[in-house]
Amino acid sequence: MEKVVIIGSGPSGLTSAIYCARAALSPVVISGMQPGGQLTTTSIIENWPGHEDGIDGNKLMEEMRKQAIKVGARVETGTVTKIEKTNRNSFIVKREYEPEIEAKVVIVATGASAITLPLPNKEKLMGYGLSTCAVCDGFFYRNKKVAVVGGGDSAMEESMYLSKLANEVILIHRSDKFRASKAMQDRVIANPKIKVIYNTSVIDTLSDSQGLTGIVVQDKDGKKDNIKVDGLFMAIGHHPNTDFVKGLVEMDEKGYILTKNGTYTNIQGIFAAGDVEDKLYRQAITAAGRGCQAALQAERYLEGVEH
Repeated sequence: MEKVVIIGSGPSGLTSAIYCARAALSPVVISGMQPGGQLTTTSIIENWPGHEDGIDGNKLMEEMRKQAIKVGARVETGTVTKIEKTNRNSFIVKREYEPEIEAKVVIVATGASAITLPLPNKEKLMGYGLSTCAVCDGFFYRNKKVAVVGGGDSAMEESMYLSKLANEVILIHRSDKFRASKAMQDRVIANPKIKVIYNTSVIDTLSDSQGLTGIVVQDKDGKKDNIKVDGLFMAIGHHPNTDFVKGLVEMDEKGYILTKNGTYTNIQGIFAAGDVEDKLYRQAITAAGRGCQAALQAERYLEGVEH
């Protein structure tokens, strides 16, 4: 039986792993479908302490992964499908293809996934003009025209990143005000390659056998228009990756895990950290901090159980 299984390998999960390993808990990290978490889709992280010039998201997560392994964590692949509570003060962590693991403590750090628009042909066009990740797919739109949908920091960052590659970026927002920080808004508005369209929604796609050729937009008065673009990037938010613990731990109406006194859930032995439980701040540094807290609280919990 393992002492600690950490589900998720973003900043929260890997920070938990580092602290658990240093406490001689020999944690097992299950990396999930997106090893490294959402930071792997971020170009430069400018607000991570200690990096005055910023640091690449992929590089940061790889450094954290190597550090976790160096101090004693074991990183495994796989997607967790269910957690079952036993009568032995432990949990069975079931994976889609790999063997199940029994553990005394589970730290859930699975983060949140991108929300997409309910567009016709969405599934068909994903990867052929539709995307949720500028860093992943921006290269394919070099010297082309793209659109970004959203009004938060993610939409601003996607737009800024794409402006370095595309000839033109159209940022479309359904409201007349952005939710993003003022610094991010100012940066976008000052960028000559970014055009902003307010009070407008993307309601349909235009395509041919090769993929996306344009989008259909509608303003608040109901007027529709076709805009030719080579790519559409959706940056409209995220939903927590918590399906595998539904019915086990308490959640809010959106699926975020409810925590108390730090990272404790309503089930003793299960802790939650990062974007899977934080719908307010959702920053890499706060996720890492919560991962640290989860590890420390898990260590104290195990001390009480084992002694």
